[in-house]
Amino acid sequence: MVELLFEDIFTLIRIDPDGKKFDKVSRIEARSEQFDMFMHLDVNTEIYPLHVGDKFTMVLSPTLNLDGTPDTGYFLQGNRKSLADKFEYVMHGKLYKISEEASGGQNVKVEIYASFGGLLMMLKGDPSNAAQFELDQRLFLLIRKV
Repeated sequence: MVELLFEDIFTLIRIDPDGKKFDKVSRIEARSEQFDMFMHLDVNTEIYPLHVGDKFTMVLSPTLNLDGTPDTGYFLQGNRKSLADKFEYVMHGKLYKISEEASGGQNVKVEIYASFGGLLMMLKGDPSNAAQFELDQRLFLLIRKV
């Protein structure tokens, strides 16, 4: 069984908060329900349109193999089932930065940054939700609307 790095249901709050920069890509802001995480994510909205108020499940996984075997770096097209079969939008990328931010008092937040071929993600929240993440870790981001 695949051991997921992170899984939660997010609600889309805003689209392109800094204005539209690209024709086919939008930056979304979303907040998760269970872990109260905040996320900025660049999404190719031409192939996967999203709207304010949409709810979606977002998963971060180190592999797409259902048995949990590590990703080899090669995609072998075949009839094998994978984690991607259960989702509508999938990206592969690399975690490039983990930082902690203290905003007055005891309220420490961790920020996790990943790049998916230039489409960026920033996930911010409680440090206990970031224990399984490592710098330069390769990961898959998978999304399915709820």
